[in-house]
Amino acid sequence: MEKPFGIVIVEDITILRQALKSILSSQPELKVVGEAGDGPEAIRSVQNHSPDLVLMDLSMPGIAALDAITEIKRVNPQTKILVHTVPSDEEYILSTLQAGVDGYVFRSCDSTELLMAIHHVLEGRYYVSPNISAAITDCLLRRKQPFAIRPALETLSQREKQVLKLIAEGHRNKEISALLAISVKTVEKHRTNLMKKLDLHNVAALTALATEKGMINR
Repeated sequence: MEKPFGIVIVEDITILRQALKSILSSQPELKVVGEAGDGPEAIRSVQNHSPDLVLMDLSMPGIAALDAITEIKRVNPQTKILVHTVPSDEEYILSTLQAGVDGYVFRSCDSTELLMAIHHVLEGRYYVSPNISAAITDCLLRRKQPFAIRPALETLSQREKQVLKLIAEGHRNKEISALLAISVKTVEKHRTNLMKKLDLHNVAALTALATEKGMINR
């Protein structure tokens, strides 16, 4: 028998996490190798277990979900991420897809759909809930920039591009300051200018753009 796929469940509601574990454990090809109730714990679990897939709720304490997604992909790029969460507004769903998740299902789905989504993602395909709009689905399946106007990198200065690259590689402000021999305050100013010029509002979105443009290797 082939080795089962390792899965980490990220869910802060204990009873729901237990229910998900029960569903997954009923499948011989799946094995729950870790559980987490918040973002930092999820990242540690990925570091410790290198799972094939993370089943993640977006409403969790400790760290913003989009930043957790970015960090998980940085720590282990081979790990697939399937979002399992409550319905949200379109803008937030777009930001989540942009962060690099491999699938998106609503918490209201039944166990049959959940398992189907898990297998799709583990097989290297993308899966999104049928309730998500066609436009958003297209953004995920085609990995397109999910905004009508693509951010213009040509508006950035050379220094801003350097800061963007380092942010996308996971460096903190203090580390960027040391690498570029500039003050932390200057780094913060560049970060603010980047987000304003590109109309992107979190680290996950900046990382997704830098990756798409070939500025970093993932």
